[in-house]
Amino acid sequence: MAVTMMSQDLEAGFSFAQPQEACAISELRRSDQPEVIEFLSARPLHTVFMTGLIRDNGMLSPQNRGSFYGSRNRLGQLEGIALIGHATMVEAHTENSLVSLARVARNCQNAHLIRGEEQSVDTFWKYYADAGREPRQICKELLFELTEVQNPGENVPDLRPATADDLEKVVAVNSSMAFEEGGTSPLQRDPSGFRNRTARRIEKQRVWVWIQDNRLIFKADVVSETPEVTYLEGVHVHREERGKGYGSGCLRKLCAHLLTRSRSLCLAVNHQNKRAVDFYSKAGFEFKSAYETIYLR
Repeated sequence: MAVTMMSQDLEAGFSFAQPQEACAISELRRSDQPEVIEFLSARPLHTVFMTGLIRDNGMLSPQNRGSFYGSRNRLGQLEGIALIGHATMVEAHTENSLVSLARVARNCQNAHLIRGEEQSVDTFWKYYADAGREPRQICKELLFELTEVQNPGENVPDLRPATADDLEKVVAVNSSMAFEEGGTSPLQRDPSGFRNRTARRIEKQRVWVWIQDNRLIFKADVVSETPEVTYLEGVHVHREERGKGYGSGCLRKLCAHLLTRSRSLCLAVNHQNKRAVDFYSKAGFEFKSAYETIYLR
């Protein structure tokens, strides 16, 4: 398991009193994968990260950096699924399942952040942190979706999938962006692991770059990809090259390509980053939901 749990018996996390019937929680197995994929497919825009991990790695893999847990009603039907680990995410169709999964998640010792729709995360946090925990940082985010590219353009820079030769440039930019957003550097927390994960993403041709005169002008990461939705992250334009149309040109070209493989694209933007919000809005992305990321101490 990628998740490190406290030594106490997890069953202790399920015995709390609830106003309604308690849910049965268990770690999900390989045999559960078809049922899990079907459950997550009900809301593909909001479950693309978890679905993408399962499609890439399967239900049980160190690459998931966590373990999948399911919440079932007394009929044995799934009502909620959570990835509990470094990045904790949950998709719950009932409040009982959300609460029960939160109680399990608080036993995880290696959690770095909790992310999801704002209302769900607020409820999750209420039961996750009732032992008096305080978040290190809370970021409000806006989830945007794109289904069609207007005027993809022809005369755009030489955008291409990154190669192993580009690894250090990509690592440096991604580390800087992570520090700006979350306040910690993955190069300090886990340098070898961070490089290995970046290299693996490059090997899968999910990092796109435009490099000119040995400078990384544009970069974007395809974090998760399914036939329904592709999730983008880490869109970056070199500071000295902003305002010249390079970012919008590269983004349009990349999105047009990715939309030949998925029905839509999505990404999350810090709500305080007005420049980024305007940038994606002009590119045709539409606001879909308020999100929240809680960074843990």
